[in-house]
Amino acid sequence: MALHDLILLPDSLSWASFWGLVILSGFTSMLTASFGIGGGMLLLAVIAQAIPMKAIIPVHGAVQLGSNAGRMMVMFKNIVWSHFAWFAAGSLLGALVGGQLVISLPISLLQVSLGGFILLTVWGPKIWHSSLFNNVTKSKGLLIAGVASTFLTMFVGATGPLVLATIRLFKLNRLNLVATSAACLVLQHALKIIIFGLLGFAYSPYFLLILLMICSGFIGTLIGRKLLIKADEQRFQAWLKIILSILALRLIYLASS
Repeated sequence: MALHDLILLPDSLSWASFWGLVILSGFTSMLTASFGIGGGMLLLAVIAQAIPMKAIIPVHGAVQLGSNAGRMMVMFKNIVWSHFAWFAAGSLLGALVGGQLVISLPISLLQVSLGGFILLTVWGPKIWHSSLFNNVTKSKGLLIAGVASTFLTMFVGATGPLVLATIRLFKLNRLNLVATSAACLVLQHALKIIIFGLLGFAYSPYFLLILLMICSGFIGTLIGRKLLIKADEQRFQAWLKIILSILALRLIYLASS
């Protein structure tokens, strides 16, 4: 008897889709480790085509928890813990609020809000940047970002662009930026999967898929980290602005379609 015959897949998921998602997880982790962003939203878009609607956000969250944990581990020394601490405090509050409203708000409104904020952080006036995120208000800015992004991730899944766009305003170098964002997202996704579990979602049918996607994601992270180390700082920041803008516009487009 073949191994495939011994393993039960979740409803509506074929073996072709199963292995396709595993491979894609490695590629998207490589993309995120290289540029700090982009992989999570791409993975979410594909997962949405392969598994039932009710499973999309919790399964994606579990995979992203593993992916970001791997990135956090290999870049641990580059994490800026003072930034993480304030973000974490906001995340706890955002998770509590989001868990209460997870089924009652229109996703289109949240997508437009998320996309608009990302565009503002990337292309907005420097006066706005400095007034909201200078040294005096740094803790408040990160606290607010933690609340907002963790609240939003309960609905739209991939809020990595919001987290990265906020932390990017503190002018960290590329290694500190990617590592600190990964640490923030580990906490955010952990809170999310706990809340969905408390709400009754059963992760067990997706355990093998999640496990293999996390493993392939870790391999992608190792490859992407090498590309990140070799990247030129100025070129990295330029590409980051472009990628963030594309992802933000995609969110706004999805909200209007």
